[in-house]
Amino acid sequence: MKTWFAIASGTLLLAIAMGAWAEEIGSVDTAFQLVGPDHKIVVEAFDDPSVSGISCYVSRAKTGGLSGAVGMAKDPSRFSVACRQVGEIKFLKPIPKQEEVFKQGASFIFKHVRVVRLVDAKRNTLAYLTYSDKVVDGSPDNAIAVVAVSGQTIPLKP
Repeated sequence: MKTWFAIASGTLLLAIAMGAWAEEIGSVDTAFQLVGPDHKIVVEAFDDPSVSGISCYVSRAKTGGLSGAVGMAKDPSRFSVACRQVGEIKFLKPIPKQEEVFKQGASFIFKHVRVVRLVDAKRNTLAYLTYSDKVVDGSPDNAIAVVAVSGQTIPLKP
């Protein structure tokens, strides 16, 4: 019992820390639940940590009910992402050709929403891919958004 409590407490603290990275913009209910919160679609925003002036918005389903209320629900693996230039694009440092820029839990421990930034140097664009992973069986559901970088060349890590 103590081990389960320690794992649950650690997971909750990790979820709170990771959740603070994305700001919830809003949500809409999709199904009423008699006990616990309703099922909903949540929209969250985060800024690219290495590229100033780009923000991404991720929409995803969150399971409600009793399991959702206590953090034990398994959310569906369907996400959407939209990334936009919201200010002057500034590269804080040279960036790798591929880098995870966002990760948030989508189930108790084993499933995550991920956003990976890919650099298309030939077209001078940044592509943001969202998908879900799971320890045993990930999902092929994914979404992509692309931001063109004009007036400068993307500085790549060697």
